[in-house]
Amino acid sequence: MEYQRLQQLTKTTINNNNFIQTALLSDLRIDGRRPLDYRKLTIKFGRDDGSSEVKLGDTYVISFVTAQLLQPYKDRPNEGSLSVFTEFSPMADPSFEPGRASESAVELGRIVDRGLRESRAIDTESLCVVSGKLVWAIRIDIHVIDNGGNLVDAANVAALAALLTFRRPECSLTGEDGQQVVVHPPEERDPLPLIIHHLPIAVTFGFFSNENLVVIDPTYHEESVMTGRMTATLNANGDVCSIQKAGGEGVSQRVIMNCLKLAHVKAGDITAKIRDTVEIHNTERALRKIKRHSSSVAVDVCGTTARLGGKQNQSVGDNDVNHLDQLKLKDEVNDMECETMSSGQLQSSKSDGVSKNFIGGPSSWDPYSECVDSDSLKASLASRGIAVKQSGLSTPHSKQNDSRSEIKREEQAEEIKTNSPNVGQSNEGKTLKDAVKPKRKRKKRASTNARN
Repeated sequence: MEYQRLQQLTKTTINNNNFIQTALLSDLRIDGRRPLDYRKLTIKFGRDDGSSEVKLGDTYVISFVTAQLLQPYKDRPNEGSLSVFTEFSPMADPSFEPGRASESAVELGRIVDRGLRESRAIDTESLCVVSGKLVWAIRIDIHVIDNGGNLVDAANVAALAALLTFRRPECSLTGEDGQQVVVHPPEERDPLPLIIHHLPIAVTFGFFSNENLVVIDPTYHEESVMTGRMTATLNANGDVCSIQKAGGEGVSQRVIMNCLKLAHVKAGDITAKIRDTVEIHNTERALRKIKRHSSSVAVDVCGTTARLGGKQNQSVGDNDVNHLDQLKLKDEVNDMECETMSSGQLQSSKSDGVSKNFIGGPSSWDPYSECVDSDSLKASLASRGIAVKQSGLSTPHSKQNDSRSEIKREEQAEEIKTNSPNVGQSNEGKTLKDAVKPKRKRKKRASTNARN
């Protein structure tokens, strides 16, 4: 038998055999697990659809799924085909021989194929293109990279993960008779996923000379010691898809029923892990398909449009960064000029007698109100090679002109009031306080006379 040949090739010492079996009697294993514990399962996907990588402890398996149009079988003209091929690399195990398929490789392929085919997990009728002429033939290639024990379970999970992420091209029928098949590339039409009804999960058990010793997911060293194995394939609903018992010592019916109950629990956990991992992969795949265009910003400055295209984003360096900073500063200065010009035009149209040099108004931007020094701002802009218009920023000189114009308007209003006759007012109503002019008015009159 195959497992006897493996025992001879990887023969362990008597002390190691006794140590492994004695540890199992104490509910311990050489890697620290309990007899019914599973090793850590890791599932990864490649960039291409239909490729997966599975690590089960030290076991490493890769799977690929491909499809091609072939003629169907004569007994099933409306159904596609499914085939499984395995390849054992000599670097994975010293017992693997290059050039030809070993018995263990054939057995591994049959177990995976039987679990998928006999349970009809894949809808093969949906793979038919033209009845009796063309159907899709699905091929699963399983490559064993490292043998750390329990290759069947790792290969089964890898095949299921690759099938869930595989996409086949969409076909359409054309021609006068409607029998001409056109295969559309992915750029024209999105590929279609396979219709998978359920996931048959393989769970392997190892038996030893003592009937009470049963382990799940045996390791490489435990396989060299155990006297028999059984692989049960079930789905998450508890339906038994297949059972494989490859020789060895006999197992009672009670032990088999207990193994099926344990396999049902493990199948539910592995199914949930596979579906969650595939969902995350599909989400990432959908995000990669989104076309991202180069961002462009349009800014309207005084009726003109400045556009920053994608060419600036392509170049990287200090010169580009400085150039972008200068563009931003120019946009800010132009915005301030537009605001001040618009507010100045409104103010000049409403009020007469105001100095023509005064452009700012109540709604204009005042750097002093924002605690900004105009001199430092102009110096920084001049150092960057940006010209600043004098009318764009309010200066202390313009503030003095503003204060003088306000004082003149107040004095003219006071003169009008004093020169106008007071009709209906008597001297009896006036007091000494009214006769004396306020000190503030006298100071203003003196200051204006001195300036004139």
